[in-house]
Amino acid sequence: MPEGHLIHRYAREQHEALAGPAVALSSPQGRFDPAPYAGRPLRAVEADGKHLLYHFADAPVLHVHLGMRGLFLRYDDPAVPPRPGTRLRLAGPSVAYDLIAPIRCEPLTADAERALRASLGPDPLRADADPVEAVRRLTATGAPVGAALLDQAVWAGIGNAWRAELLFLAGLDPDARSVGAPAAERLWRLAVDHLALGRDLGQVVSDPAAPDERWVYKREHCRRCGSPVRTWQLGGRTAYACPVDQPAG
Repeated sequence: MPEGHLIHRYAREQHEALAGPAVALSSPQGRFDPAPYAGRPLRAVEADGKHLLYHFADAPVLHVHLGMRGLFLRYDDPAVPPRPGTRLRLAGPSVAYDLIAPIRCEPLTADAERALRASLGPDPLRADADPVEAVRRLTATGAPVGAALLDQAVWAGIGNAWRAELLFLAGLDPDARSVGAPAAERLWRLAVDHLALGRDLGQVVSDPAAPDERWVYKREHCRRCGSPVRTWQLGGRTAYACPVDQPAG
């Protein structure tokens, strides 16, 4: 599933390419009704966690969640025909995006939009994220910190790759419980800084000096100390940790 850094990258790129009066929506697959958006200028594209929200003038917010299999295909020539299975095509004067296999592509009422936002915790990539609330939510959960980070109601946008790398950078064992405020604050600052790098480069970046490398995620040995990386199931996903740099307890 694309994590928050890529969703924010999509939002920024599509806002720059499509915002204005000339965007056209269609559904080659026929599973989305674009009629409410016909002739409506696209005012903004924003990301909140792993969710994309398209704001059209005098029309419901369009909500997209890619899920595990969803993706966007970009065409620099909007005259290129879309794939038959395209759920939604967003076409501007010079670019088009085909949305393939999302788990959500739907209009939202105002109440539904408020409910969606209320279900999400602070997003490290949003300017309106409240660090104090982020620390409160993380320290209030009784779950292991590695499970809490995957809970979108705690922090929005964090997925398995970021969980592994951020906890490594913070020196926290994913199984640790009752993480105190200083550790939660440090983890939040790491998320803010590194997800921004990831958004700009289009990939998980946990080491700016070696952006293509990971410390522990999907590695057999820790890149820092060489110890065998521990793996186990936590929060329904494979957790990764270095026993030396992330000591238990």
